[in-house]
Amino acid sequence: MITIDDFIEQMVSFFPTTCVEIEEHVNIFGERLDTIVIEDILMPNVIEMVKKHENQKIKRVFDYFEQVSEEADDYLLNIFSITTLEILGNDISILEIAKPYMGPKTTQYQKEADIDI
Repeated sequence: MITIDDFIEQMVSFFPTTCVEIEEHVNIFGERLDTIVIEDILMPNVIEMVKKHENQKIKRVFDYFEQVSEEADDYLLNIFSITTLEILGNDISILEIAKPYMGPKTTQYQKEADIDI
């Protein structure tokens, strides 16, 4: 099972500069607020990566998203769906670039996140 801690650790490995931002976030709030970390720190980096068509990196990140979609515990899957996947659907041009990199489970959960909005 992949946990929220695993997810954030892996995302920081994809986007190392976010480590400092997460530390600042914890200093401000006194704890890590997972949805805020994903929405305000991690996902802007994912969106920027997609906008820049960083294809190799996009593939690695979205392969990991598929793994998360298949192996996450319930807590992570819920947060992943309502943050990561929902944010991807907020901009159709971003989603169109990302779609070819999305695996079947990620695609399914992303569609469900859009329906739930």
